Amino acid sequence: MNKQQLRSLALRNLLFTMLQPGMVAGVIPWLLAKQHFRHAFAAFDGFRQYAAAVIWLAGLAILLHCITRFALDGMGTLSPADPTRKLVISGLYRYSRNPMYVGVMLLLTGEALFCNAAILWQYSMLLLIIFHLFIIFYEEPRLRRDFGETYVRYSQRVRRWV
Repeated sequence: MNKQQLRSLALRNLLFTMLQPGMVAGVIPWLLAKQHFRHAFAAFDGFRQYAAAVIWLAGLAILLHCITRFALDGMGTLSPADPTRKLVISGLYRYSRNPMYVGVMLLLTGEALFCNAAILWQYSMLLLIIFHLFIIFYEEPRLRRDFGETYVRYSQRVRRWV
């Protein structure tokens, strides 16, 4: 891969990261609970919020790891509009077929715990259901179609979640 292709891949990953997890775990939670966020930052109460920050940072680390694996190993992005060209089975993908979704759910859990906002807990549960259905009815059939027996063997070895 030459420098121009690497630059293009990096920019596409940045764009799709801002559009997808950035919206789902950043903009939308902020819009749903901005007063809760403001209050939580203003009235910082200790352990619960420190624990929330640790959970959020773990989610961010997982998400960034997965995006990096998609770019370097898969030669693509996290977006279904610009998917990987190779099946990614390294890093956290050795333990879960969907660690990126796990990372996003940890981000959302951290935010909901930090703010202690019911709307964020409800939003997180709704997204978990949507993610699960999307994986079963769209992603897994596409991966079987794109990667054939390689994906079938991988899915037999590695659990869907954790």
